[in-house]
Amino acid sequence: MAETSEETYYIVGESRTNVDNAITKVYGSFFIAFEVIPSTGEIIQTDCSRTLELTNDFIRKLFLHKHLETDAKVIEEAIQRRYHGSSWKALIVAYRDALKHYQRAMAAEAEEKGKKGDN
Repeated sequence: MAETSEETYYIVGESRTNVDNAITKVYGSFFIAFEVIPSTGEIIQTDCSRTLELTNDFIRKLFLHKHLETDAKVIEEAIQRRYHGSSWKALIVAYRDALKHYQRAMAAEAEEKGKKGDN
């Protein structure tokens, strides 16, 4: 894992998988979590709901050291090209949900900095 002296953010995305998918049977939903450096958006750690450890390891490789927001197209293309599990659509939806949470967090942080600058 990359070391940073900067505070990191924990961002989670959620989606649904097929009813007959093992992830749905075990967890009810598909979740993906990211630890992100807020100033750059770099993903320094990720984990997801899964039934196989290999799934988590593979997904981690798709995301690790990518930038949550600026690498969106690259990330989604890699998922479509390389991830051939039944939950591939759920992975993209969960990533997009996490991206929305990240964007809201960044907007809130910018607003807070703006308020402090007005004082």
